[in-house]
Amino acid sequence: MISGVLNIYKEKGYTSHDVVAKLRGILGQKKIGHTGTLDPDAVGVLPVCLGKATKLCDMLTDKNKTYETVMLLGKVTDTQDTSGAILSEHDTSTMDETAVRTAVLSFVGDYMQIPPMYSALKVNGKKLYELAREGIEIERKARPVQILEIQIRDINLPRVRMEVTCSKGTYIRTLCHDIGTKLGCGACMEELVRTKVSRFDIKNSLTLEQVAQRMNDNRLDECLVPIDEMFSDYEAVTLKEEFMSFVYNGNVFFPKHLCNNIELVDEKMVRVYDGNGDFIAIYKYIKEKKLFKIVKMFKA
Repeated sequence: MISGVLNIYKEKGYTSHDVVAKLRGILGQKKIGHTGTLDPDAVGVLPVCLGKATKLCDMLTDKNKTYETVMLLGKVTDTQDTSGAILSEHDTSTMDETAVRTAVLSFVGDYMQIPPMYSALKVNGKKLYELAREGIEIERKARPVQILEIQIRDINLPRVRMEVTCSKGTYIRTLCHDIGTKLGCGACMEELVRTKVSRFDIKNSLTLEQVAQRMNDNRLDECLVPIDEMFSDYEAVTLKEEFMSFVYNGNVFFPKHLCNNIELVDEKMVRVYDGNGDFIAIYKYIKEKKLFKIVKMFKA
């Protein structure tokens, strides 16, 4: 079984689930998971976890993401992007660039965002977009999201091109919609490219066709990120041979069981290896109890 993380470039027209399904055929294994949905019309970075790395899916979903988007002012749609039905249109010919810039940048920071009806969020076991397609709209609670940075790349009204770095759970379509609401002219999203997820950058991403070619050439390892490399910021530790069973069974262990001396800081995360240099698990130091507690096991 292949284990590790692939930096996939999701092409237009594919859902995130489509990417996983196609990779299962290319790689010949079922245990594959993606790290957060991208709309079919959107393109860009989609980290995909293989084998034991599927345990990373939830951890990568929590990471900040960066997008390049084009916001179209003066048009409101039911999907909050240009693929949807037009609900209203407004004249933007007298729109002031300074006012647009001020409105866009006012969203930097924390704000409460109402998820769009056309989204994969579930309510009572049913996805919102399924309800939307049936013509059903339900009340959604606003959720806290964080816009870490917005860089306005170009203003050519009624279009605004910008780069947005945000927290998990942020809908760029909704951000565009909300900016339009604030300006009083409405807006929707015209283009979306996800350029970065955590350490994964669009410059190093591969299309499904490129992955298939690497697989055929027995060169997949060249583009596969090992599981432990995903935690390169954590210090590596090894237990003394007689205590290795603690880690293999996911039990707690104490600083005296380590081969190497490390600085003991509360909630410090460490990568644990065995004597052969094989990565086993992620542990966290609990200062109050003076022990290491397991966070995630990666070696059966």
